[in-house]
Amino acid sequence: MKVSDAKYDQINLVKDMLATPGIVKNFNCDQMNETAAEIKGVGKLLMTGEGSSRIFPAKHAIKVAAQRGYGLQLLTEAGKQAQEYNLDNWTVFGLSNSGRTAEVIQLFQQLKDSGNRHRYSLTAFEDTKLESLASRGYVLTCGKEGAVAATKSVIEQGLFYQALLEHVEGDPSLASKTSDLASKIESTLTSPIDPAITEKIANARLICFSGRNDGVAEELTLKTNEITRKPSDYFEGTYGVHGVEEVLDSTDVVIWINPYRDQEEKFHEVLVKGVGLSIIAVASRETIFPTIRIPEAGDLTGYIEMAAGWNILVEVGLKLGINLDKPERARKVGNEFVG
Repeated sequence: MKVSDAKYDQINLVKDMLATPGIVKNFNCDQMNETAAEIKGVGKLLMTGEGSSRIFPAKHAIKVAAQRGYGLQLLTEAGKQAQEYNLDNWTVFGLSNSGRTAEVIQLFQQLKDSGNRHRYSLTAFEDTKLESLASRGYVLTCGKEGAVAATKSVIEQGLFYQALLEHVEGDPSLASKTSDLASKIESTLTSPIDPAITEKIANARLICFSGRNDGVAEELTLKTNEITRKPSDYFEGTYGVHGVEEVLDSTDVVIWINPYRDQEEKFHEVLVKGVGLSIIAVASRETIFPTIRIPEAGDLTGYIEMAAGWNILVEVGLKLGINLDKPERARKVGNEFVG
């Protein structure tokens, strides 16, 4: 995104995205200490929410915890399916920007009625319905988002979970990294995207994402629908070469987040040579594909990958002449609780 270009100043979605580095830099990594101690005592944590309030925050936290060898038992599930689980001996964290997401509110009402005392919420506003059902509630600092697509809130939610798990494990390190991470996110958001890459994606029939099950590629798939109005799909791990090539064609594009080095040739053989489509990589190193380079940040690189995806999608949306702030049918609150 060219922040010096006046056209970007008029877009609320871009304003939300560009506010993210400041949110990261000023994030309070110690606000959840009391809750972390309670979660540690129980030993189990379910992270729930719908759409963007769950996909990246919960899955990225689980990936980082697994890489670091944390001992806390972690699970993520959407609010409706979680209502079918026995959560008597679990702590449950519900995320909803509006605090009015029906599935999460129904789950928390069920938990309260069953006597579960470990119910925690994170919302973008105070005094919400969800917070009223929680044992303890937290409020994001990012404020209301100006666009339908959630962006800055997703990153703050991710930081919240990561800091929470670090405190549960007695391994607080995020605070020493937020300033550097903020700088890298900002540079990634404002880096130019090759116009040839933008045009290739804009002209695609399907814009697909491939990558690890850490929430990044899956969340960007959702953002593709909301921002570019193009159909999209998510290929977890190496799923992209396990049969889906049967229905892809040469007009499609796959954006591969952090490719597995030893799988690049296989993807090229099956998808580029076999199907004739284009693969574009987002990575901190060069790949055999056209590559959008990003800074490396260890197990925080997912936040930077997300920023790179936002940058791509904004450029594609503008190329397509779309009003990025006003989708035709998507709503800010998906399935809103009434009653």
